[in-house]
Amino acid sequence: QVQLEESGGGLVQAGGSLRLSCAASGSIFSPMGWYRQAPGKQRELVATITSAGSTMYALSVKGRFTISRDNAKNTVYLQMNSLKPEDTALYYCNGYLNKNNYWGRGTQVTVSS
Repeated sequence: QVQLEESGGGLVQAGGSLRLSCAASGSIFSPMGWYRQAPGKQRELVATITSAGSTMYALSVKGRFTISRDNAKNTVYLQMNSLKPEDTALYYCNGYLNKNNYWGRGTQVTVSS
């Protein structure tokens, strides 16, 4: 069974850091990525990474967030530094496999000013 499970969200002050994790079960996804959705807004891409390690970032997080993956553990990470209140959102893990997109349930990140 294919599953993606996020963890690591929480409440942090502006300027702080959080690390999100997404554990995938069932198969190796490529690419894997993080998306986020703030209240009243559309879901948007944050970052993606292929199984070979190629990465892509949204302009709004470039230089502050780092995506990485451990293929042996089938886990993708999102290190978020210098967090801003506008980073507040529900963060979703995404994986692409056999022409299908899979999603986790999401983990809440709240950044207070």
